[in-house]
Amino acid sequence: MQRLELHPVTPQQRLLRQAADLMRGGAVVVYPTDSCYALGCHIGDKDALERIRRIRQADRHHNFTLVCRDLAEVAKYAKVDTMQFRMLKACTPGPYTFLLEATREVPRRVQHEKRRTIGIRVPDHPVPRLLLAELGEPIMTSTLMLPGDDLPLNDPDEIAARLGNEVDLLLDGGPCGIEPTTVVDLAARPPVILRQGRGSIAPFGL
Repeated sequence: MQRLELHPVTPQQRLLRQAADLMRGGAVVVYPTDSCYALGCHIGDKDALERIRRIRQADRHHNFTLVCRDLAEVAKYAKVDTMQFRMLKACTPGPYTFLLEATREVPRRVQHEKRRTIGIRVPDHPVPRLLLAELGEPIMTSTLMLPGDDLPLNDPDEIAARLGNEVDLLLDGGPCGIEPTTVVDLAARPPVILRQGRGSIAPFGL
């Protein structure tokens, strides 16, 4: 595992450029967000995605998340109506994951097998924001929660010790939190809170 130490507020651009290049080449990356650390890979990389599945021990019904730069990018990968857009606009960027109907731009293997939904997220953290700008497309993501653990991993030293060579790169932004995102199913009518996490549910009136 390669480890790059980043400033948590003003991350070094050259290191994020290096990370983006590695991801395009098939790397599985651990990176900080505004909720907790996450596993990420290039959206089109089938082998890297399967490696994340193995780390998480995730089945075919696991909801992967596309971490996006902004709502314009979200609209390319998810079908968003007016009501859904209002909710997204009120809560992004922030510690939320939204389930939406996937567009044809999303590989079938990362959609929910039965519902054809995809998780969408716009984080409020400088590391993923600048990494996304370098990459030029979303990051396929899953929370860094290992099988048998009750909480996501948060300490970079522990992440390095426990994951070893299972991932290629650790973007070390220091401790960033252990509370995962609030997950809102916007593909359901009315919307459903699937997991209450760091993001407040007040904007949804539920």
